[in-house]
Amino acid sequence: MKKAVGGAVAAAVLAACGGTLLAPLPTLDGKPTLVVAHRGASGYLPEETVEAYAKAIDMGADAIEPDVISTKDGVLIARHDPNLAFSTDVAQHPEFAGRKRKLSVDGEMQDGWFASDFTLAEIKTLGGISTDAERPQQFNGQYKIATIQEVIDLIKKSGRNIAIYPETKNPTFHRQQGLPLEDKLLAMLTAAGWTERESPVFIQSFEPGSLKYMRSKGSRLKMVQLIDADDVDLKTGALTYAAPYDKPFDWAQAGDKRLFSDMVTPAGLAEIKTYADGIGPWKRYIVSVKGALDINGDGKVNDADTTTMEPTSLVADAHKAGLFVHPYTFRNEKRRLASNYKGDPALEYKQFFALGVDGLFTDFADTALAARAEYLKEVKR
Repeated sequence: MKKAVGGAVAAAVLAACGGTLLAPLPTLDGKPTLVVAHRGASGYLPEETVEAYAKAIDMGADAIEPDVISTKDGVLIARHDPNLAFSTDVAQHPEFAGRKRKLSVDGEMQDGWFASDFTLAEIKTLGGISTDAERPQQFNGQYKIATIQEVIDLIKKSGRNIAIYPETKNPTFHRQQGLPLEDKLLAMLTAAGWTERESPVFIQSFEPGSLKYMRSKGSRLKMVQLIDADDVDLKTGALTYAAPYDKPFDWAQAGDKRLFSDMVTPAGLAEIKTYADGIGPWKRYIVSVKGALDINGDGKVNDADTTTMEPTSLVADAHKAGLFVHPYTFRNEKRRLASNYKGDPALEYKQFFALGVDGLFTDFADTALAARAEYLKEVKR
């Protein structure tokens, strides 16, 4: 009876979200979906600061995600972009006005201030800022950029078995700058006592070469291949591919003609399994959306004007290949939720829980955890 009711709940969730499912699909290991705090509690505080990570830990997140880039003096820090203009108040610091320049990052020419031109001491004078205008702005400039060591220390201090989920950001770019990431990251994780597959660590990257290098160094830590795309064709729901979001940059550098889409084929998943333990696909690979009209009349066309499509088989295909699936990124803002979620982010979470995803990245870990608790309660009735 419990199984039948659980199936009915999952079927109802999927039906409400534009899909069909007779019963909940299991995760690869049968455990509840992992909630990963994307850049910390980034829905509430400036991302990748000590305060944002501490808040995510307090919320009860299962894992916290720092992006890994390097300073000029080789210190690993948590920041999504090498270009500090995107998420810090560097533009408000006249002492650094002369550091502004143009630099190619993964083939894209950017104008700004780059972490590889700053020492850690200089970067620690900057403050993080919210990267979304709809999110709280009153904390801008108040909190400093976290180092990876500070993130590790927070986890250790918590006393909980929280996983760290670092991403090697732009690893080819960093090698070009003479600041490779991988050996330093592995050394820090080893010093923390995390060296085995069972350790509370997931290392992710969009570049296969970064993961393969760490495997070649003997790392047994869990590796995750990220899978991107440029956008969705809202008329058809098909994913689109344009540089620099069409393929891993190390593939582009090597002249490899394949796209990220080749990674989700059976052959692509089998190849990933040779060097990684899981995949981190953009969530649209699992549930895409379509609807190219401004149906809510707000003068903009965004996710709120779309409806979800029938889920793909990617979760099942990856599980068949022995890979776990951790899609990204889940957010609360109504403009980011398809219309059939009715403005309720819990409906989106529950759809993906029912599809058997093994983990997911969210800017709002508290919302995801509450939705997971509700979902588990519903399916166990």
